[in-house]
Amino acid sequence: MKALKWSLLGFLGLSVVGYCLLSPNVSAADGFSKVKCGGDIPAALIGVVLANERSSAVEARHKDLGLKDLGGDELSGGLSLSGWLICGSEYQLITDKRNVVRDVLKFPEHSKASPEFLGSCRINGKPLPGDVIAVLNNQPGAENLSAKFAWKIDTKTAKFVKLDTAGMQCPRDGINTADGGN
Repeated sequence: MKALKWSLLGFLGLSVVGYCLLSPNVSAADGFSKVKCGGDIPAALIGVVLANERSSAVEARHKDLGLKDLGGDELSGGLSLSGWLICGSEYQLITDKRNVVRDVLKFPEHSKASPEFLGSCRINGKPLPGDVIAVLNNQPGAENLSAKFAWKIDTKTAKFVKLDTAGMQCPRDGINTADGGN
């Protein structure tokens, strides 16, 4: 009876390992294995687990994708935001505590004239709750800048929510990219 019990436990253990290796919901190696240039990059990343290792190691494994870690920020609710250059375009990823990619946004180009922003904004003078990621219109000397494109980061659903930018103003101190804007 003990031998049968251990055989069943061994079988179940192997079954779980096999499921993990073969399941489409469990990612291989570092999460970028399913990504193909020219393919649906957000669909390939949503639901995968990103490896907890040095970015340089992941970038080296995926030279074919032109992969580059652009940095990240901690969000409320145990979420993180990370930027990646993939196949020549920038993507923003929301990940949870377990490093599972919850949502992916192909982020528009930005520059000194149109810097990237992360923080709190106002719409028609009223505070917009939560974090906003945006591309702003740089206006030299202005304390607050209007937005070209903006998304709210919904921490309850871990999703990017497109925002109407009419009347939106964001403070200059939320500009978070090397291309600046000051």
